[in-house]
Order: sequence, then C-alpha cells, then structure tokens
Amino acid sequence: MRDNELLCHLDIGSRFENVELVQVMLADALDDLGFDDESRHWIEVAVREAVANAIKHGNRQDPGKRVEVDLSLEGADLVIQVLDQGEGFEPEGVADPLDPVNLMRVNGRGIFFMQRFMDSIDYDRAPGGGTVVTMRKRVPNREST
Repeated sequence: MRDNELLCHLDIGSRFENVELVQVMLADALDDLGFDDESRHWIEVAVREAVANAIKHGNRQDPGKRVEVDLSLEGADLVIQVLDQGEGFEPEGVADPLDPVNLMRVNGRGIFFMQRFMDSIDYDRAPGGGTVVTMRKRVPNREST
C-alpha cells in the first residue's frame, strides 16, 4: 500500500444500525494491516464511539444527515476520520467521566475511550459545516516514509 492512500470511504445515514457497517469495514482493514486482536478491539471501540457520537450528538439522529468515515494510511499511521453534518461542539466542554461527580453519568465516556485507545485524536470544524474527528493509530511493523 502507498502512503496517503485512501483505504475506504463510507457515507452512511444517521441511524445507529449503520454503525455495524462501519465495524465490518473497519475489522477487515485492521486485519489486513496486521493489528493484533487486542489492538483491533480497542480501535473498534474508539471508532464505534466516534460514529455513535456523530449520529447522536452531531447529527441529532436526523435521518436526512449523513456521517462519512474515511480510513487512510499516512506514513506509519492509520488515520480514521469521522465527519458529521451537525453544528459542532467544544470537546473541552465535555465533563471528565472520571470525576467523582460524573461517575454515574452516561455521557462523556465515548470521548474518554477514544482518547485512551488511539495514539492521537483531533477535532476540527469541517469547511461545509459539521465536525471532523481525526484519530491516528500506529500500524504495526510499518515504517514511516
């Protein structure tokens, strides 16, 4: 595979059952790239959370809005981008799920998981509106070029 190569692009409707489509595509890509079972599991959790957040919080479950997922290689990194068509958010405004006052809350864990399981995560506003979540994970046995 070449550097900066798009491995896969999915464009799904804002329905939670579509998260499974992303998971199937992701599992195949992670297997092809040589990730071990444990790494694959945690990457899949992070991506599931990003897509679920895009559907629920970004697009507010509006079936007319789309979520796009891109997998690409950049040097030695797998880059996963999730784009929604929502109004955006400030990740700093999400409460820390480890704070004792938040331990019983159901919100905020997705971002926490994404940060813990990926090498890096960035949030940007998309040029046409929406939020782009970019997650990176080093591919095993792949050299940077």
